Amino acid sequence: MSIRGLKKKQPKTFKVRIITVDAEMEFSCEMKWKGKDLFDLVCRALGLRETWFFGLQYTIKGMCTWLKMDKKVLDQEIPKEDPISFHFLAKFYPEKVEEELLQEITQHLFFLQVKKQILDEEIYCSPEATVLLASYAVQAKYGDYDPNFHEPGFLAHDELLPKRVLRQYQLTAEMWEEKITAWYAEHRGIARDEAEMNYLKIAQDLEMYGVNYFPIAQNKNHTDLLLGVDAKGIHIYSINNRFSPNKSFEWSSIRNISCSEKELTIKPLDKKAEVFKFFSSQLKVNKLIFQLCIGNHDLFMRRRKVDSIEIQQMKAQAREEKARKKMENQRLAREKQLREEAERAKEELERRLFQLEDEARQANEALLRSQEAAELLAEKAQIAEEEAKLLAQNAAEAEQERQRLEITALKSKEEKRLMEQKMREAELIAVKLVKESDRRAKEAEHLKQDLHEAREAERKAKQKLLDITRLSYPHMAKYPQCSPGDSRDANFDKGSTKLDLKDIDLKRLSFEIERERLDYLEKSRKFEDRLKELKSEIHALKLEEKQAGLYS
Repeated sequence: MSIRGLKKKQPKTFKVRIITVDAEMEFSCEMKWKGKDLFDLVCRALGLRETWFFGLQYTIKGMCTWLKMDKKVLDQEIPKEDPISFHFLAKFYPEKVEEELLQEITQHLFFLQVKKQILDEEIYCSPEATVLLASYAVQAKYGDYDPNFHEPGFLAHDELLPKRVLRQYQLTAEMWEEKITAWYAEHRGIARDEAEMNYLKIAQDLEMYGVNYFPIAQNKNHTDLLLGVDAKGIHIYSINNRFSPNKSFEWSSIRNISCSEKELTIKPLDKKAEVFKFFSSQLKVNKLIFQLCIGNHDLFMRRRKVDSIEIQQMKAQAREEKARKKMENQRLAREKQLREEAERAKEELERRLFQLEDEARQANEALLRSQEAAELLAEKAQIAEEEAKLLAQNAAEAEQERQRLEITALKSKEEKRLMEQKMREAELIAVKLVKESDRRAKEAEHLKQDLHEAREAERKAKQKLLDITRLSYPHMAKYPQCSPGDSRDANFDKGSTKLDLKDIDLKRLSFEIERERLDYLEKSRKFEDRLKELKSEIHALKLEEKQAGLYS
């Protein structure tokens, strides 16, 4: 067979992109594949067996539509794109998640989808419930809380709360994280699948959980109501209230649902009850509502029948799997507990070892310090001994100096006494000298006065002699040979002799006075020199006394 023939026999394919809540996949599909073929391929790729909850959703002309299982993919009104995008989502919701969701993958896909709907505010949730749900989501993602590993700020990049709740309360991201972490710390020991199941168990009690809303009208002109379809039945809401329905039709009370163009009719099981009719804006909306009603009604009836062999096997496997996981979790919990205890014991031993090492180090340091202190004390003792010797030597020298100072002080006292005695003698001599000087001065004054009187008498005598001479010479001229003249001459010679003798006494007296004056001056000079020597000695003694006082 030729290669060209092989190529002709290969079927034509087209590409599709399957988008789940947390992943994307691409497949090559044959042109003749129906919606079920593609859906089964996706379920096999995911390992999903509870296929009745899910469907492939696409958007066309702004309206979300589910891929029909019994029609070819390419024959349906799908987007003209390559690859063609489909969202793999939960189409129908269980009444009780804990009883109906058997596989872990099914539970995980529901958890991701419901969490996204709450964050996107498609399902209303109170702020308190959102914090609790966020704590279970964190437990499912991060496992048990560990304060050493989960430090503040570890939730900064996780979207855990609806924006409506964040706007409603003026709290910082750190405050929200603290609130979530407080709940998160209490979930210790809960496995990921248990945390996701607890999340879904809380979420299934919310009023908007699993409800598909459609705008409807009770007549052809007005759209003033909302029709909701969920696992329990059909509900009619006012346009502004999606929490409390005005009217509800449970699946068990509905006899028939019919669809014709834009009109949908609900016939209650009670034939006497009023038939409810409503209108939608488009035929496609009516068909979508009708399709969801059929699917939810089928699941409602299926839950109330005996489980098929496949479901029984799945439930048995789920129970075994849960039991196995429970035992595994218990074993892991025990191992974790033992590991934590071992780690704590190890940490305690390490801490104790570190403490002992620290104590040993401190003991070694103390020993070294003791040795250093001993060496230092020995050195100080040696220095103290040397200082003691030096102090003893200084004490001996000080004692010698004290004795010398005492002797010096005694000598100084004796010298002082002698000097005082000499000073007193000098004072007495000075007094005597003053008295002698006064006496001498008085004598000199008397002598001067006598000298003055003698000189005055001499002057008068000379004057008198001259007068007598002038008076005597004429007579002598007249009578030169007269004998009385001779006697007068003799008398005159006698007077001259007397005068000459008197002059000699005066000169001698003057000479003695001058000599005594010179003696007095010489004694005064010597006395002044002696006084100066005494003052110098007294000053030297005073200095020695001061130095002796400083030494002592």
